[in-house]
Amino acid sequence: MNIFRKKSISNAPVPSELRLDPVSRDWVVIATGRAKRPEHFRKETRPELEDSITNCPFETLIGQERANKAFYKSKKVEKIPEDQSTLEWTTVAIPNKYPAFTLSNSLRERKVGPYQVMDGVGFHEVIITKDHTRDIPQFSQQETKELVDMYQECYLELMEGKFVHYISIFKNKGAGAGATIAHPHSQIIATAITDPDIQRSLDNSYEFFEKKKQCVHCVMLEWDRKEKSRIIYENDCFVSLCPFASRVAFEIRIYPVQHLAYFEKSDEHQKECLADILLITMQKLAKGLKDPDYNYFIHTAPTNVWTYDHYHWHFEILPKTATWAGFELGTGIEISTIEPEKAAEFLRLQ
Repeated sequence: MNIFRKKSISNAPVPSELRLDPVSRDWVVIATGRAKRPEHFRKETRPELEDSITNCPFETLIGQERANKAFYKSKKVEKIPEDQSTLEWTTVAIPNKYPAFTLSNSLRERKVGPYQVMDGVGFHEVIITKDHTRDIPQFSQQETKELVDMYQECYLELMEGKFVHYISIFKNKGAGAGATIAHPHSQIIATAITDPDIQRSLDNSYEFFEKKKQCVHCVMLEWDRKEKSRIIYENDCFVSLCPFASRVAFEIRIYPVQHLAYFEKSDEHQKECLADILLITMQKLAKGLKDPDYNYFIHTAPTNVWTYDHYHWHFEILPKTATWAGFELGTGIEISTIEPEKAAEFLRLQ
């Protein structure tokens, strides 16, 4: 296994700001470190992602960093060769050059009029797989397992950081999903807050547990596995399915069959099974929808001292099959244009 990680440093001149909407109770990030001028938002033709290896910033950065022994810092590497050219890697984690969150010794919580504000304190890293063009659907199971290992390794180290309350692991693939670099990569952000989406999931899961004394995800999974029409694939430890109330066409979720609240506590067998189901699911999605743009992310319990045994961690995969318009933006109600039962049946056959 050749995975390497460079420790985060504070490399943003101005910290981002977290601002709380007192009505929705949603936090938003004002990314001052990534600030643009107002005229940059004028409508114009957007460039496509740069596919050239020569112009890829990740290829350039990694080439430069190979000369720096401090770049390769991992618990899995005991000794770094003197000749850096002999040091091969396949997956690497580095600090984001333009982080949304940065290190600090203080949150600087404060009031601005009726609003609550704090600095965007945390960590922002990029996880890069070596090949410039091959992505998960072209990976072997070993390569996919290596990516899962890196997610876990980064998570376990970042959760020890000061002010870290929640850690988000996500991947944006393609310009339509918000990616700005074509080279396959994921990101991991550790923050001092729990984001509104996961907080709603935690609250609603807890409410169900208090009433029914059961995990709502386990109840849904039991019914889905019995009913079978939305199942895409399953193995010893995980189930891949199109959820009953899919938000977008071909939405996919991957759940551990066993009730587990914390992704980072996955053991080796569970990670092998996760690599298997993630690989096969992404292969089916790529084949069925001709390699669509997508976002995926891991929803797992926060890192704080509270116990979240009522929660059930999972992957969510959202292909970019539609664009939000007035109804979705105005109501927050998403419109999916295919029944999840038909979507799952189609993907099963791929």
